Amino acid sequence: MPAERWTASTTYPDMWVDPDKDPRDSGEPLTDERSVLVEYLRAYRLTFEMKCADLSPEQLAMRSVPPSTMSLLGLLRHLAKVERNWFRNVMAGQGSPMLFSAEGDRDADFNGAVADADVVDEAWRAWQEEVRFADQYVESSPDLGIAGTMKDGSTLQLREVLVHMIEEYARHCGHADLLRERVDGRVGQ
Repeated sequence: MPAERWTASTTYPDMWVDPDKDPRDSGEPLTDERSVLVEYLRAYRLTFEMKCADLSPEQLAMRSVPPSTMSLLGLLRHLAKVERNWFRNVMAGQGSPMLFSAEGDRDADFNGAVADADVVDEAWRAWQEEVRFADQYVESSPDLGIAGTMKDGSTLQLREVLVHMIEEYARHCGHADLLRERVDGRVGQ
């Protein structure tokens, strides 16, 4: 039986929460390229976090529809892996091992997203750690033109990575919208 659609907003039926309770609106002035990119990425990260809030390990691990392996927990693990790759490996050049990866399994971040409290805790810890690292890296960078090096030797500027991360979160927040509605019926942007 499908979950009944609902929202926590009492003002607008298409919103996640009432506007005066929405933590995504920081009130931060958007005055230049850096502030715009950083604020949009912060808001999308928070949107994703909100879509996963108050769910059990079983709910977080619930798959979309066969044959997809997509789940909110899988997306969380995937986003931790993506954050690490772009900020630690490409931009900071650390060569850190990929998170939630397995030899011969390109979808290990999704396939390993099982309904276990330890798996959920590990995913949240990893994601939060990678977001902290990324935020510190961006904050300490003198400008958005600094370059990072990809595995193939090509380079990208920090501004390109920030735009890519906004795109990555925007796409996956769309997936999270549908997944969350399937899990418990909650809707909203």
